[in-house]
Amino acid sequence: MYRLQGLFFEACTVNWWWIEEIKVLEDHVHFMIQIQPTDCIADVVNTLKGGSSRVLRKEFPELEEFLWGDSFWSDGYFAETVGAASYAQIKTYIKENKESMPQANQKPRPSGRE
Repeated sequence: MYRLQGLFFEACTVNWWWIEEIKVLEDHVHFMIQIQPTDCIADVVNTLKGGSSRVLRKEFPELEEFLWGDSFWSDGYFAETVGAASYAQIKTYIKENKESMPQANQKPRPSGRE
């Protein structure tokens, strides 16, 4: 996990992106990242996922048996812009999130849309 986090920080430094918050979980990663206004989000994700995949495959060839087909990462990602009002909430969520998915005994959080 530490190596993966280090790779993300290296990629962000080179590209003038800033990681506000990061949490590497067993099956996915949560990021809060500032990118340049001229950068395409899909290109940023591709750079982070593609670059980390190449390095980790080379350094840890034993990971091959755990891959989804030929891919280290799944195809998808979620991205959302964050305004001043939601900045602290998102940062706190990433920092405090300990599970990849809610446990069966946890109640779902209200969406505020009822």
